[in-house]
Amino acid sequence: MVHILLAVIYLAFISLGLPDSLLGAAWPLMYPQMQVSVSYAGIVSIIISCGTVVSSLLSDRLTRKFGAGMVTAFSVAMTAAALLGFSMSRHFWMLCLFAIPYGLGAGSVDAALNNYVALHYASRHMSWLHCMWGIGASLGPSIMSLCLGAGMGWPSGYRTIGIIQLILAIGLFITLPLWRKSSVKTEIGNSKPLRLGQILQIPGVKAVLITFFCYCAVEATTFLWASSYMVLHHGISEDAAAGYAGMFFLGITVGRALNGFLTMRCSDSLLIQAGLCIIVVGIVIMLFFCATWCILFALLLVGFGCAPIYPCIIHSTPEIFGAENSQALIGVQMASAYTGSMLMPPVFGLIANHLTPALFPAYLLLFTLLMLFSFRILLRQTK
Repeated sequence: MVHILLAVIYLAFISLGLPDSLLGAAWPLMYPQMQVSVSYAGIVSIIISCGTVVSSLLSDRLTRKFGAGMVTAFSVAMTAAALLGFSMSRHFWMLCLFAIPYGLGAGSVDAALNNYVALHYASRHMSWLHCMWGIGASLGPSIMSLCLGAGMGWPSGYRTIGIIQLILAIGLFITLPLWRKSSVKTEIGNSKPLRLGQILQIPGVKAVLITFFCYCAVEATTFLWASSYMVLHHGISEDAAAGYAGMFFLGITVGRALNGFLTMRCSDSLLIQAGLCIIVVGIVIMLFFCATWCILFALLLVGFGCAPIYPCIIHSTPEIFGAENSQALIGVQMASAYTGSMLMPPVFGLIANHLTPALFPAYLLLFTLLMLFSFRILLRQTK
């Protein structure tokens, strides 16, 4: 029963990744049709991230009340409805409207699933589950690229992903008895929800929140602007750039598959710091080399370096901060991560719009170095 449940969770992680990169892949074609400037992608991103921050902060209470299975199934259904709404949007205000359920659905399921896996499964499963997220995130821009190349337009890409999400949501509702009948038991049921002030007083929490903020600043900025950077700065065609952006997700996917094996030999902290160094190498290549294959290789390296950071920090949360606090801690970590996703990509949009999109790699480098600094502080405070 537990193994069947784990397979269901793997599918849920694929569904988490599917829509994450669609906006960035399709935006070079979307914004001219909607008669807005390129920086308006940041507005949609802000709305989505606001929803994820709110639902992440509420995830502790929602999961205690309804259970991780119900929260996951309902949230996936909500994102499916939002994606289908995106496919029908012909005006910018419609994108903003459907971005609300999109964000609310993403935050709760992310926090609930991550805490469930951190409590009940080995570190290798956390990496492999996030590898499944990478598969979903890689498939998203690939599906969008195929739709664009076939002349069906970006709404067809959103519609395809929305239908896939809907099928996954139906499957999750069908398998809800597995969550109730599983012999795996949660370790948070008898504890009380922590207030935000109590959480921030725990040693190391501020450092880990800054680390998550910076990580998602790097990840979300790459999600949203890699395609536009290649189109606007390197002159690559829109449909090719939408597919090339998948190199970042390919790097994450392959890296997390490998990381699952490395966790059997290496500590989480070692893998995180190695990943940060690989990100720096990828960004340096992007800064100093302009050939298309160099840009693709650089995006691959950045994704490969990102691979261990998120799952290794999440998995170590119950050990560092206590299993009874992990759901609340992971919810706040998700909120900090989504705040980085919300604020930093729009800031780069303003930079690209008013200065130059050529600053994309320098922007990523700034947050990578800050992430490395904050993680070192976390290690010292929680040693």
